[in-house]
Amino acid sequence: MLFIAGLSIALFISALLLVKKNKSSSDYFLFVWMLLNSCHLAFHYLSVTEMLYDYPSLLGIQLPFPLFQGVMLYFYVCAVTNQCPKKRWHLLLHLLPAILAYVYLIGFFFLPASEKIEIFKMRGGEEYFVFMSILQLAVLISGVIYIIWCSWLLIKHKRNIRSQFSDIEEINLSWLQFLVGGLGVVWTLVIFTMNDQIIYQAVAVFVILIGFFGVQQKNIFNQQISENTKDTRVNAPVKKVEKEKYQNSGLSKEHAEEHFKELTKLMQADQVYKDASLSLGELASMLDLHPNYLSQIINEEGGQSFYDFVNGYRVEAFKKMALDESNAKYTLMTLAFECGFNSKSSFNRYFKKITGQTPSQFTKK
Repeated sequence: MLFIAGLSIALFISALLLVKKNKSSSDYFLFVWMLLNSCHLAFHYLSVTEMLYDYPSLLGIQLPFPLFQGVMLYFYVCAVTNQCPKKRWHLLLHLLPAILAYVYLIGFFFLPASEKIEIFKMRGGEEYFVFMSILQLAVLISGVIYIIWCSWLLIKHKRNIRSQFSDIEEINLSWLQFLVGGLGVVWTLVIFTMNDQIIYQAVAVFVILIGFFGVQQKNIFNQQISENTKDTRVNAPVKKVEKEKYQNSGLSKEHAEEHFKELTKLMQADQVYKDASLSLGELASMLDLHPNYLSQIINEEGGQSFYDFVNGYRVEAFKKMALDESNAKYTLMTLAFECGFNSKSSFNRYFKKITGQTPSQFTKK
């Protein structure tokens, strides 16, 4: 059956993560998540085959499991995008609903085996009807909230990327978006079908996708933006630059305008935008500025993100080179690479965004 395959893959991926060297926090979260899913699928198999009644001491343990799904997705997204709360103990608050559910079930766990089996076959009976109703509602609400929350974290992360890097072609979050969407599909089935067989088959497919994308993922950032230096450490967090912080940044309007003139001069005279891997930290170092200040200057004085600011110069440089007859012997991509673009797709996409036409259309005018 499909959920047996999901169970096997979940255990296999857990084993791979367990022996993996230099594990990141996202690896640990994924490891726990995969173990949780393997237990969830195993309990479903025992329940469907009624083998679970041969082990009455296990009855009820699986009931709060769905409350962990959205939480683990949140933990994983936080870790991968470096948006976990500064105080890590805050993460424990997300486990509170599941903990409260287990506290309530303590009395059930100590019941005689025969009584537990009878209650379980009656799906709670009158005594646990209210608890099961509240638990079911909590599961539905939890899934919706965490899917929306994780989607918002990805949106914020995209903004942070554009404020730090001039080339984002290699920073691909589509797999993580797919996971968020995948759990969204599972929860849609939970809400509209209430069919355990369909839901657990969907969970099994989701587990397979988690294993595939989780193991295949690359570190989103291969460098950390330090104060005035370039740091190549893996999994280093990216500093968030938000406009709310600018209000108390200490950078006056006069100084911002002065630094913007220096920045413009640097971009035009030294043509630093031709470095395809140019980052906010590197450019800030050239100007002897804190990266946060430089981001503020570009946002407020230039009215753009760092990504748009640098690529705007690249587009203008390409247009000048493409219109120069002495460059007619070169291909458009050769000129684009010379101007700092790192791939054909990013060049074509951004050029059309700025000019409203493709590079070929522009040169044929």
